[in-house]
Amino acid sequence: MPKTICILGGTGFVGGHLVNRLANEGWQIRIPTRRPERHRQFLIFPSVTLSQTNIHDPEQLAAVLQRCDAVVNLVGILNEPKDDGKGFERVHVGLAEKLITACEKQGIKRLLHVSALQADAEKGSSYYLRSKGKAEQLIQASGLEVSVFKPSVLFGAGDSFLNQFAGLLKLFPFAMPLACAESKFAPVWVQDVVSALVYGLNHLDTIGQTYQLCGPKPYTLQELVAYTAQLLHLQRQIIPLPDGIAQLQGRVMQALPGQLFTMDNYRSLQTDSVCDADDFARLGIQPGYLETIAPTYLAPSHQREKYHQFRHLAGR
Repeated sequence: MPKTICILGGTGFVGGHLVNRLANEGWQIRIPTRRPERHRQFLIFPSVTLSQTNIHDPEQLAAVLQRCDAVVNLVGILNEPKDDGKGFERVHVGLAEKLITACEKQGIKRLLHVSALQADAEKGSSYYLRSKGKAEQLIQASGLEVSVFKPSVLFGAGDSFLNQFAGLLKLFPFAMPLACAESKFAPVWVQDVVSALVYGLNHLDTIGQTYQLCGPKPYTLQELVAYTAQLLHLQRQIIPLPDGIAQLQGRVMQALPGQLFTMDNYRSLQTDSVCDADDFARLGIQPGYLETIAPTYLAPSHQREKYHQFRHLAGR
């Protein structure tokens, strides 16, 4: 009999890729969402059910978990309306508390929780990282059969990282100012994160474990933006901003629609998003290189075709 899994945040970037993988592996999948009509693309999978649910309502959350064998929590936000940490507390910490209670009520033991690299309840450099750390602590102390996954910044088709920089580069005709240009990342391919989650579901030895998930190579933010410009065939000078100007940019931009950059983003960037352990190796996964994958969705169409042909011949 197929197992049933509930994926909180299943309509998001990682969720879409995870749903596709698990549906093809025979799982029955339940995706709670406030607006099911916006996500009808998931209904191409007969095993997927969209459930109209407000996951922040304890009763609705408990109801959507009924008769599930496992839960994956992918819910997270990068920005909040006010720079006071309360939005992060509600979405990350408050939901973790409600999720633990709902799992206990429904007799669900298995929980996979996606946090963030460098999340730390006490030492996190931003509201985002501290709230993610608090949620981790709650989940790990819950008594449930928990596995925690802490990825660096994610990339892949449809991402909001390299694609966001691609959009910004097109707005600046000659040069692009960049805050926190020396901040370091180890970008990780979304499909590798999905592989880690699937491995976790299928291997009980991952219970009680925490996994840092990083790509095979670190980059500065300036290197990543310059590489994006290269893929787009755009001649742009990247201008690192002094720290004071970077903070000013954060204060101004967080008040604008879209919140492309906020003071809390600035604070997060004071901590390098790189791993101190190769936890993909523990999972038997060889993570993909940015230079192999990013051209398949960022490069001009004629170049993408060449990369797809190469990857097909290379067997990846």
